[in-house]
Amino acid sequence: MTTTTNTHWHNFIAGEWVDAKESTQIYNPATGEVFATIACATKSDVERAISAARACVESGVLTDCRPAQRAELMYRIATEIRLIAEEAAPLLCQENGKSLSDATEEFLIAARYFEYYAGMADKIEGKSIPLGKDYVDFTYYEPVGISAQIVPWNFPVDICARSLAPALAAGNAVIVKSPEITPLAMTWLATACTRAGLPNGALSILSGPGREIGAALVAHPQVNQIVFTGSVATGQSILKAAAEHATPSVMELGGKSAAVVFQDADIDEVLESVRWGIFFNAGQVCSAMSRLLVHKDRYAEVVEKVAALAQDLSIGAGMDNADLTPVVSLQQQQQILDICQQAETQGARLVCGGKAPDRAGYFVEATVFADVAPDMSLFTDEVFGPVLAITPFESEEEAWQLANATQFGLVAGVFTHDLTRAIRASRALKAGQVFVNEWYAGGIETPFGGIGLSGFGREKGQEALYSYVNTKNVAIRVTAENR
Repeated sequence: MTTTTNTHWHNFIAGEWVDAKESTQIYNPATGEVFATIACATKSDVERAISAARACVESGVLTDCRPAQRAELMYRIATEIRLIAEEAAPLLCQENGKSLSDATEEFLIAARYFEYYAGMADKIEGKSIPLGKDYVDFTYYEPVGISAQIVPWNFPVDICARSLAPALAAGNAVIVKSPEITPLAMTWLATACTRAGLPNGALSILSGPGREIGAALVAHPQVNQIVFTGSVATGQSILKAAAEHATPSVMELGGKSAAVVFQDADIDEVLESVRWGIFFNAGQVCSAMSRLLVHKDRYAEVVEKVAALAQDLSIGAGMDNADLTPVVSLQQQQQILDICQQAETQGARLVCGGKAPDRAGYFVEATVFADVAPDMSLFTDEVFGPVLAITPFESEEEAWQLANATQFGLVAGVFTHDLTRAIRASRALKAGQVFVNEWYAGGIETPFGGIGLSGFGREKGQEALYSYVNTKNVAIRVTAENR
């Protein structure tokens, strides 16, 4: 049940749209008003989804066929996603607050994930291992089985496809737990999969409270893998549940990422990266450029120009394609404003922003703090909003120390045209991905994931596919005929 004129949406379980007695209200962040509801799944719905997924896995419908046929299915799903993008994007804009252009692009990125992993579906190849003339030894890859995937609210369509596509390409069945506050637009992925001919049971999408539906899903003994993107606290809770059955997990838990700006940096490149790095999607990006470390020789110049950029951004609803759109909820807005107030109390210099504009909806002004010291919470704690912390440094060694002075390690960046310094940065910065002269450089093809409290495992790229398979080794003793 997915049309943008609906006001009530259903869960998708084993090829069917399923309603429930309880429902969840969905707010438009640009107005603060309820505009839709979605069925609230129950624990019995979890059991139904798991039973259907297990039946799909045991039937071999996705694994007994030639891999090329699975690839063709993936390509059909990608085509169907592209066909619905224009119709579905306004719904994502309405529930999430992001701009219409970004919402449309999110569906196109989702399609690209399916195209990318379709190209790998028939290339999951084992290898032969030499053990001498008396043995034949080889490996092959088997799908893990049922993959439980918990999707965050900031990029629900994109991140759902990021995990769903490689899981299906490897032949698994998937149960997705949608985010409680932005669960609607991603139901269109189920519509696309159905239209493309995905077998029943290969995908279910459940909406409901994480403490009930998510918890029941990750603790279930028949779940063979967990993929989670979200907060550190929730990730830690999931890992405790996963430990009961030793369920392998992929965890992406956020960050407090720093960009280091050296004397020789192109400031126009820096400003363009700041624009996207911290103000895109109102800063609600796990890999956001939330800290800017600037050499003292360029510090005053960068602070001034970044503030001018921030103050020049238009603020408005996503449907109007404003530069700075609302944050996702009233709770998120208040949390960001509290952090800004705390930063001022601790001595950070507020250059611009730091408050909510006088208008309906959950907006926060583009905010820039300067002189943010390492002992301030703004320096170390994730904000998840349009708030940039700027700190000066004097030496390269100090820059690396400052950049690494958090418990997170998702991404990092450096702005310099000194190639050897850039290479040193790639080794010195403790992060899963390092950007040079462009924040968010890379793409679907490049592995993504962190270290420390940013989690473990990798999404995207060829490397991600191997999270969705188990390696099996076969060793054969060959007996000589005359023995």
